Amino acid sequence: MNTPDVIVIGGGTGGYSAALRAAALGLTVVLAERDKIGGTCLHRGCIPSKAMLHAAELVDGIAEARERWGVKATLDDIDWSALVATRDGIVTRNHRGVEAHLAHARVRVVRGSARLTGPRSVRVEGAPDDLPGGAGDFTARRGIILATGSRPRTLPGLVPDGRRVVTSDDALFAPGLPRSVLVLGGGAIGVEYASFHRSMGAEVTLVEAADRIVPLEDIDVSRHLTRGLKKRGIDVRAGARLLDAELLEAGVRARVRTVRGEIRTLEAERLLVAVGRAPVTDGLNLAASGLATDERGFVLPADWDRLETAVPGIHVVGDLLPPPSLGLAHASFAEGLLVAETLAGLPSAPVDYAAVPRVTYSSPGTASVGLGEAEARARGHEVDVNTMPLTAVAKGMVHGRGGMVKVVAEGGGGQVLGVHMVGPHVSEMIAESQLIVGWDAQPSDVARHIHAHPTLSEAVGEAFLTLAGRGLHQQ
Repeated sequence: MNTPDVIVIGGGTGGYSAALRAAALGLTVVLAERDKIGGTCLHRGCIPSKAMLHAAELVDGIAEARERWGVKATLDDIDWSALVATRDGIVTRNHRGVEAHLAHARVRVVRGSARLTGPRSVRVEGAPDDLPGGAGDFTARRGIILATGSRPRTLPGLVPDGRRVVTSDDALFAPGLPRSVLVLGGGAIGVEYASFHRSMGAEVTLVEAADRIVPLEDIDVSRHLTRGLKKRGIDVRAGARLLDAELLEAGVRARVRTVRGEIRTLEAERLLVAVGRAPVTDGLNLAASGLATDERGFVLPADWDRLETAVPGIHVVGDLLPPPSLGLAHASFAEGLLVAETLAGLPSAPVDYAAVPRVTYSSPGTASVGLGEAEARARGHEVDVNTMPLTAVAKGMVHGRGGMVKVVAEGGGGQVLGVHMVGPHVSEMIAESQLIVGWDAQPSDVARHIHAHPTLSEAVGEAFLTLAGRGLHQQ
């Protein structure tokens, strides 16, 4: 087993999916991981944060029941230890499940830090239980997959201490619930944490340097999301930049320059830095194989169809990839499958990043796939656009949280270029639109299919009916 077919460095979503698929195709696989199988997504990101956001949704539901529906419910208290125990139980079950899958697939998992020693060779230094003598040398017969993930970016002078200054990796594990939070960064991660803390009763200020939050999304998504967050009492400050910050005994004081050039002083018990993530390549010894990172720290593929680097046989997946890869767990799964099938000699379609859905699990939530309106026009498309308010359908009125579905299509009845949503449950609604965009459907194709009534997804069907010239509730 010191000469497996495939060596995977990193056991996050991209790494373990590649290992499982390669093993299923009959290849021998060694997977080196220096922390826990599952990576950031399972242990510090996607799974624990969505568990906490579900709890936040339950808290919001109590307020809605009382204020909107006449159900005289009250929230006595939040048992933080019980909430954390439930979250950790979900993570643990997922972790054990992934480890069991790897064991069943006969993937050899080696615990330790891996570094390249050549274009096909790897040295792992780790636990003696896995590696007699504490180290092992491996040579891959077919190839090496780099899947070492990313870490939160930080700002100069702001050293996370796990209590007053936290990153997205440790925000969920900081002690207790703060009464006030200043969130730096209005991307998906920052918005989700702002939403969670507001649901839990904190005063929240969200600061984004760009002129709008979730700046990579369609502008109407930003507008509707901003409106929804402000309605919940979150102080959203787009176009604002952090000047400096100082630690206090029980919190943080920060100075921010607003979009109007005014300087504001903000204080909070906790400062959450969510200004993006940086690829992790330290200790990989890329030079030993002839590789190097670009100026941003990414490992560039020479062949995006195969995700193969300039060194034949070395492939890269997940957060090590620059755009157009998205740094999303579900994109990493697809990349891992692609590379495993490539190394097995099978034909495999390249990842279509335009058809990968993007979701923000806040309240209200957002979900998008494909091009936004401005991006489509910038690429030279003549477009037809239709926006359908969720409150224009009966189920949207029931939920009473606003929101919309926006469709961007090639003009004259051409293919659908993008679908964008804001509102409740849009993370589940986006699956249909993923297929619509991925299969190059036209509005008339979608309009032939009947959506259940009353549902929120009915708004998707109505949006396409209107674009196809068959508008019912929307004229």
